Amino acid sequence: MTRKILKYIAFALVILLVLAAEPLAAQCAMCKASAETNLKAGGGDPQGLNAGILYMLMLPYLLVGSIGYWWWRNRKSETVQVTELTDADFKQP
Repeated sequence: MTRKILKYIAFALVILLVLAAEPLAAQCAMCKASAETNLKAGGGDPQGLNAGILYMLMLPYLLVGSIGYWWWRNRKSETVQVTELTDADFKQP
């Protein structure tokens, strides 16, 4: 199989998994108990709690991913500069 076909198969598999996923409840046991207690006391639907938990979960991953991308981009340009420097050093006048 060629790489192009494997990429299409992987992409299709990811799309199928995303479409088949059930809605997630982002609550730990303590948050769930707190939300249930709030509902029994006449409070509102805990959808805002779920959204807040997912938001707090997303931020560390975005931060680490951004720092990793920044490091990778700078490391890549540093490698290019070192390669250009070594090529120029080995040229005979």
